[in-house]
Amino acid sequence: MIEQKDIHLGLKENWTQFTLLVLVNAFVGGMVGLERSILPEIAEKEFGMAATSAILSFIVVFGIVKAISNYYAGALANKFGRKKLLVLGWIFAIPIPFILMYAENWNWIIGANVLLGINQGLAWSSTVVMKIDLVGEKQRGFAMGLNEFAGYLAVAIVAFLTGWIAGEYGLRPYPFYLGILIMILGLFMSILFIRDTRGHAKKEEKSSAVSLLKNIFWDTTWKDKNLGSVTQAGLINNLNDGMAWGLFPILLAANNFSLEQVGIVVAIYPAVWGIGQLFTGRMADKYSKKHLLFLGMLLQALVLISLVWAETMVHFVSLMALLGWGTAMVYPTFLATIAEYTHPRDRAESIGIFRLWRDLGYAVGAVLTGIISDLISIEAAILVVGIITLFSSGIIFFRMNTSEMK
Repeated sequence: MIEQKDIHLGLKENWTQFTLLVLVNAFVGGMVGLERSILPEIAEKEFGMAATSAILSFIVVFGIVKAISNYYAGALANKFGRKKLLVLGWIFAIPIPFILMYAENWNWIIGANVLLGINQGLAWSSTVVMKIDLVGEKQRGFAMGLNEFAGYLAVAIVAFLTGWIAGEYGLRPYPFYLGILIMILGLFMSILFIRDTRGHAKKEEKSSAVSLLKNIFWDTTWKDKNLGSVTQAGLINNLNDGMAWGLFPILLAANNFSLEQVGIVVAIYPAVWGIGQLFTGRMADKYSKKHLLFLGMLLQALVLISLVWAETMVHFVSLMALLGWGTAMVYPTFLATIAEYTHPRDRAESIGIFRLWRDLGYAVGAVLTGIISDLISIEAAILVVGIITLFSSGIIFFRMNTSEMK
């Protein structure tokens, strides 16, 4: 156990552990990328599923399980330690690529997404909290930018690779061999090289001027104007992402795009989202967090509304890039804002609660857009989500307290 006097806060002071955590989170993101391009195609071609709402059931399950896992990762982080939860998250990942390779019916895919939700909730939440612990107060936005950059760039790379492999060699099993490699590397790096960071959080407690929250759950969920505004925007943001994950491959296939083209278009969004956070994370440390959140959600809304009229590859690639940038503006800013307005003792639990609601957005998005797509059309579902996102940006603009936002 490291003595308190030997613990120093800051990115420079903890760069080796920080870098290892960035790499581990890239592997965490890669596990999601396995499904990003080709799972809807597997549903239709191998299991004969036609209803969009049925196909999107895997995202509903993933979102709910990940949301619950996020909550417990935050609630238990101080009690059991961040590293133990990280390793446990990877243990749940072990069967996932094998289930995806050999699934005999859609229920197997649902089961794999239960495990994936637990893996993502425990492992990603742990890396978020550990990086915030390490850097202290000054570079939270940049730290979260690096964390989310690694995770979502990995989503994009693996989504592209699985789409390309599927186009060349078939939907199964070859694309999922990549998942076995990712799982092994993530698990063994977490066991062998990552150290717990509870001591860093305890050191920051001594100098923090932020008050403890009276009711962490309700203050983070809605009651606190700044925390609550961030939480609702997080839910809407992932509602968008749940729709993008499930509907965009189906929409592109309906427009006669090849699997390789679908892989490219689907990968552009998380790639720009991931790379953009290298810049937007640092911006969250320097500029108004409220303005970044408002403009990011507004841009997402305008892009989604415009997508209804997209037809060509150029249209889709351009709009996916803009959607990725809008998401990049808000994603590290969400976490940096939560960290800024919570006491170090409350922070892990508050982040877990934020991520609970944020990732429930996957389930809400999949259910909502699946029903609208089946009853009306995919374009109608995208338009509705765009309007909801526009409303969310308005909540940020009118509810967040400018005088308290840095």
